[in-house]
Amino acid sequence: MTAGIHVVRHARARRMRLAVDPRDGKVRLTLPPRASLKKALAWAEEQSGWIASQQARLPGSLPLAPGACFPLAGRDIAIDHQPAAPRVPRLESERLVCGGPREGLERRVERWLRGEALRVLSAETAEYAVRAGVIVTRVSIGDPRGRWGSCAASGAIRYSWRLILAPEHVRRATVAHEVAHRIHMNHSPAFHRLVETLFEADPAPARQWLRRNGAALHWVGRPAPPSEAGADRP
Repeated sequence: MTAGIHVVRHARARRMRLAVDPRDGKVRLTLPPRASLKKALAWAEEQSGWIASQQARLPGSLPLAPGACFPLAGRDIAIDHQPAAPRVPRLESERLVCGGPREGLERRVERWLRGEALRVLSAETAEYAVRAGVIVTRVSIGDPRGRWGSCAASGAIRYSWRLILAPEHVRRATVAHEVAHRIHMNHSPAFHRLVETLFEADPAPARQWLRRNGAALHWVGRPAPPSEAGADRP
């Protein structure tokens, strides 16, 4: 079990801490600067039962395979593999029709999702930028683990492509949040007022939804989880 642990020494750590990331199941052991690595790994080994108990709480992987259902803007979409259909996936009501060979299907579906995310997020960013009277120099997507969006001083905004999997109000609240950073590069009361003005609603429920359900979005398209699982143990 210890072979799968990522060890981090932190200057401000005062005690050993074992954490299991609910987004990918990886185990992280944080140590004070002078702590004994041998003793820390032995302690982590003693926690194998706790790690196993946390594994059952993980959302579980959701491969983008034929017949699987994945969330898309609050809807459940089924992957309908039809080899004779065009290779480029096509959304038809509650189905994503995917042609071509079985091999590489998961990559084609994820590529389609990323393209859809960039298209939708670019349009919504432009919409909110007009409302705010600001310029966004570039919109891009990635797959970060720690944040759903980021805004640079240059005016570039980058999002997690996985936002396209979340309900529409969650996605749009995140876009309003990042566009508001074009005026306030902080989280001051003025910033939060602007987010609410742009979003035209209270964004708190969207933030709460991400806190409760965001980890599950990181398992969409992921392979089966490792033996470790997700939580935090002091």
